[in-house]
Amino acid sequence: MILILFGPPGAGKGTQAQRIEKKRGLVQLSTGDMLRAAVANGTHYGQQAKDRMENGQLVSDDIVIGIIADRIKEADCKNGFILDGFPRTIAQAEALDVMLSEEGLHLDHVIQIEVDDVALVDRISGRYTCANCGEGYHDRNLKPRIEGVCDYCDGTEFKRRADDNAETVAKRLDAYYDETAPVLPYYVEKEILQKVDGMEDIDSVTASIDAVLSA
Repeated sequence: MILILFGPPGAGKGTQAQRIEKKRGLVQLSTGDMLRAAVANGTHYGQQAKDRMENGQLVSDDIVIGIIADRIKEADCKNGFILDGFPRTIAQAEALDVMLSEEGLHLDHVIQIEVDDVALVDRISGRYTCANCGEGYHDRNLKPRIEGVCDYCDGTEFKRRADDNAETVAKRLDAYYDETAPVLPYYVEKEILQKVDGMEDIDSVTASIDAVLSA
């Protein structure tokens, strides 16, 4: 199974991707992680990406597609994968379709997690994580059972991302709607886009996504 999760920052894509991974044996593939790994490993496309970055140039779509094509041949992707952060443009979406076709694969699902922008700002600006194990919490919606103590590792140190504030979140939302959201009509036209309500509780969102994947 191959799928893409769409949604603005804080929509819960990461949480839902982790749950899909565990239940269905898929692998979440982040373009950023794949790019860094390809550069570190000195692969053909990784070297091309490194050369462009060192010259102050953007990494071209064909290089990113090549990196993805290399990555999905690895053993852990045999059951399928979830794309995170790609595609961001219609050109990338078209290139992805071509690459998958060449590999004898196809995109099974594209899921959009819909959220309310105002609620999303509150959701992101209130989140924090355990500094020891990385478990996520929220000032109002998901507090530790014992205040100041992580539920999972009993850690007592917590941290917040520097950019998890209302002003920065608003800018990230603007960037999402300007740069990434325009790709959605491409998948609507292909009749592959499904939407789920991201404002429900985490388990309900998981159930909605699972219903789509099981259909």
